[in-house]
Amino acid sequence: MKLKNEFLYRHTWFLYILGNILLVGLLFFGTPINNSKCWYTIPGIGSFQPSEFMKIFLMLALATMIHNFRSEHKNIDAKDEFIFLLKSLVIVGIPSVLTFLQPDTGAVIIYLVIYIAMLFISGIRMRWFVSGFSLVAVILGGVLSIYFLEKDLFIKLFGTSIFYRLDRIFDWQSGSGLQLENALAAIGSAGLFGHGFNKTPIYFPEASTDFIFAVFASNFGLVGSLILIGIIIFFDVSILNLARRKIVDTDKYIIAGIIGMLIFQQVQNIGMTVGLLPITGITLPFISYGGSSLLSYMILIGIILNISSEKDITYKYK
Repeated sequence: MKLKNEFLYRHTWFLYILGNILLVGLLFFGTPINNSKCWYTIPGIGSFQPSEFMKIFLMLALATMIHNFRSEHKNIDAKDEFIFLLKSLVIVGIPSVLTFLQPDTGAVIIYLVIYIAMLFISGIRMRWFVSGFSLVAVILGGVLSIYFLEKDLFIKLFGTSIFYRLDRIFDWQSGSGLQLENALAAIGSAGLFGHGFNKTPIYFPEASTDFIFAVFASNFGLVGSLILIGIIIFFDVSILNLARRKIVDTDKYIIAGIIGMLIFQQVQNIGMTVGLLPITGITLPFISYGGSSLLSYMILIGIILNISSEKDITYKYK
């Protein structure tokens, strides 16, 4: 809040490049945790996860790109939009590939959600969304066909790492797996008011991060879970109402990215915890354990508070 949003917009590309340098460094100097190199270890402080901050840097970069594109082109045709989409795909693609190599599939999905949400609010022609989703559906359909019909060929083409990630995602169809089965048992046994604070009755992996909602539900029951979901909905609606105010377009793009990311993570995390959605390693904002995660969300809150307090401001940056 002290820096103000204009400062962030002016230094967008420095932050974006810094974020990518940190992601590259992880491949060489990252500390392996659960077979992933997603963290730096800082002596005396703890671990640091660059992908959490890359979400913010990506929002800033995309908001700046969209703002400049719409400012420089008064009459935008399909060719202009296509060139812009190619440029923006490169901006999203670089951190996505670097993050995927860690590997951290959940963060990559969030990058793409941010990208789609910000494009949607930018006013780009709907044909690009239809074309993009159709292309993704065809490619994904081909990959999944090989996965289900020719598992040996899939492993040869894509490797065991990607095979394991898909295998983990599709465990939810049968409700199998220690993590999901024990999480459902913990939630189902909680009743109306739960077992009490810090009294989760059964063990399941990643309880403090991916499956934090199962811990909360088992501790505080149905009533506590409904209160938490109510607070989440109130929080999201408050941010959406801010976007309806008369604010500069760059801020609107940022809010679109923030709300898209938050709603996706909230729905995905709670959905996968109760077996309705695939398990993807997506955390629950503000609730899941993680210092880097919490700090990144608080930075976003600072950006939101700046937007709510700024009136009649015209940003001047490139």
